[in-house]
Amino acid sequence: MTVVGATGATGATTLADLDEAARYAVFDRLQERMPAVWRGIQTADPLESVVVVPSLTLDRVTAGSAAMTQAMEERFLFMLLLLRQPRLRMVYVTSVAINPAILEYYLSLLPGVIPGHARSRLHLVDVGDSRAGSLTAKLLARPRLLALMRSHIPDPLRCHLVPYNTTTLERDLAVELGIPMYAADPRLFPLGTKSGCRQVFSEADVRFPAGAEDLHSLADVVGALVELRGDHPAVRSAMVKLNEGVSGSGNAVVDLTGLPEPGSATEPGEVEQRVLSMQLESSQVTVGAFLDKLSERGGIIEERVVGQDIRSPSVQLRVTPLGELEILSTHDQVLGGPSGQSYLGARFPAEPAYASLITAEATRIGQVLARKGVMGRFAVDFVVVHDGPQASDGAGWTSYAIEVNLRKGGTTHPFLTLQFLTDGRYDADSGRFLTPSGEERHLVATDHLEDPLLHGLRVDDLFDLVARTGMHYDQSRGRGIVFHMISAITECGRVGMTAIAETADAAQAVYSAAERALHEEAEAALAAQPLQL
Repeated sequence: MTVVGATGATGATTLADLDEAARYAVFDRLQERMPAVWRGIQTADPLESVVVVPSLTLDRVTAGSAAMTQAMEERFLFMLLLLRQPRLRMVYVTSVAINPAILEYYLSLLPGVIPGHARSRLHLVDVGDSRAGSLTAKLLARPRLLALMRSHIPDPLRCHLVPYNTTTLERDLAVELGIPMYAADPRLFPLGTKSGCRQVFSEADVRFPAGAEDLHSLADVVGALVELRGDHPAVRSAMVKLNEGVSGSGNAVVDLTGLPEPGSATEPGEVEQRVLSMQLESSQVTVGAFLDKLSERGGIIEERVVGQDIRSPSVQLRVTPLGELEILSTHDQVLGGPSGQSYLGARFPAEPAYASLITAEATRIGQVLARKGVMGRFAVDFVVVHDGPQASDGAGWTSYAIEVNLRKGGTTHPFLTLQFLTDGRYDADSGRFLTPSGEERHLVATDHLEDPLLHGLRVDDLFDLVARTGMHYDQSRGRGIVFHMISAITECGRVGMTAIAETADAAQAVYSAAERALHEEAEAALAAQPLQL
């Protein structure tokens, strides 16, 4: 790296020699390459490569376990399906080494490619550090490991970095590797926070829940709730959300029923007590810790949308390095947890009755983000509600934009797994996913197939079950199961899976059959064996 006016002790410039402005100056020059890199993708260029760093650089209220962190990093292994491109090289980085059986499982999914050939073009790099913390931070702390990664890049001018989400750490990693990053500029990070997305929704002129943003204290929350009740006296409950909460873990519900009339002298005190007893979505978080994180990073309150029939769909979009906004998919999210705010899985595509409605709203939001310079994949979450008889044409649904995720979300890996396996595309006009031969495909996916019984299974047990039952994804039929987060099955009693089939009902049937088979296998694994006396 050469930067005029900034040198280390040896005369060579290092990242530490650069202040924030200088780092962004280098980053901006790298990003200027991204359009040319994009145009060169899938052109059989023998020097094309990609570096995948699935680092969850997120501001969490509580730290996850080392096993779950590794499983989340392995959730991105669907990216190995890109190796079906016969000349592409890939560097895939994790905190600890990937189980060889898991690697073999993913390479076996590659259609029309010899697994050994794909393996020769894949460079696995592991830090050997299972401690909690950002994978990107672990890499930046190890210059020799960064040099190893650089050595696997045949030509930096034909390479790009794919992270899970983007912060200044991922910017620094791109600078260290000397390659551009296909993701949102970290300077645009505020647009993806709960406060920032409300401002985007307002600019896009789409409907979103009544509320307030940029709150940083208990007093701020109480004042905002009092104001909400004054403007909307019928409101019965509200959400408090941390700006950077993920998968619902930064959410809480405040019960507003039975309070004094809006404007009464005792109202603020009563509302404060409700906030202090709010229902947190995460059982691992206390109200005190939640409010501390609110003070540190900020948050919002919003009216909780309720209705006779309420759903939680999302729309996935991308802005290419050429500035083109594209609709990628729609999903119906499967939510759970104490207040139904935790992401558990998804069904694809979303219900046709409201798919076009949320697609139109998401397009307006995407246009605002594109104008602000956002690049890469992102998702917009909605709540849609129907309070009367559903018309045959799907009329009567009302949508509320809830959140923008400027990162790869829980719907990214199931959808891209389907797309990479089938070469199909989502048709936004019809709301259907079609293979090149015109056949429909649907999926049901989860990151949260959890059961204490699953602790009794090893990775090899899972693969043995897959082989015996024939649930493995079948290329000839275009249906079956693809597992992910496999390494978590023993220690965490949890695994993820994507069920693919021709119809929504068929995909659910494939999913349910796999779930039953997995539980039966787990029960059998834990059954007491007779002693050999």
